[in-house]
Amino acid sequence: MKQKSYDILGRSSIEDYKNQEKYPAVIVLDNLRSGLNIGSAFRTCDAFAVRSIELCGICATPPNKEILKTALGATDSVQWNHHKDSISCINHLKEEGYHIWAIETATESISLEKVSFTVKQKVAFVFGNEVMGINDDVMAHCDGAIEIPQIGTKHSFNVSVSIGIILWEYFRQIRNYGN
Repeated sequence: MKQKSYDILGRSSIEDYKNQEKYPAVIVLDNLRSGLNIGSAFRTCDAFAVRSIELCGICATPPNKEILKTALGATDSVQWNHHKDSISCINHLKEEGYHIWAIETATESISLEKVSFTVKQKVAFVFGNEVMGINDDVMAHCDGAIEIPQIGTKHSFNVSVSIGIILWEYFRQIRNYGN
């Protein structure tokens, strides 16, 4: 066994990627402090053909050098928008027909393996600040909360890891079941 070379992977060009159909999912980053986490989010969103990243509040925006370091060019392929705050972003997404999921350990949260996604429903996944999580005022505007099950002592993942887990499960369900 050996690693596949880039020439046989059949990857899209940035222009082709921008023109391809995206999944009806967006991620909302609620006041993330780390440009490295934001860059990782770009790279993960590129991998799963997410419609856009919504950067809210204090989130850095491209071409921030920390974002560029971990995004590895995904800032050129993934659509992004900046909003002064998460609530105005969420309200706008609701007007566009998105179901808003907070990714947070919360009262009434649903464990990830119990959530079903369909390609027919637009979804927005809200990820919170690395230290404080999602603000309660923002949580009040979400339609529900998804919790990633864990058995360790920390009861939290790095936000970039959470983004990968949530998008993988979304992608897996959409690709496997074609709902």
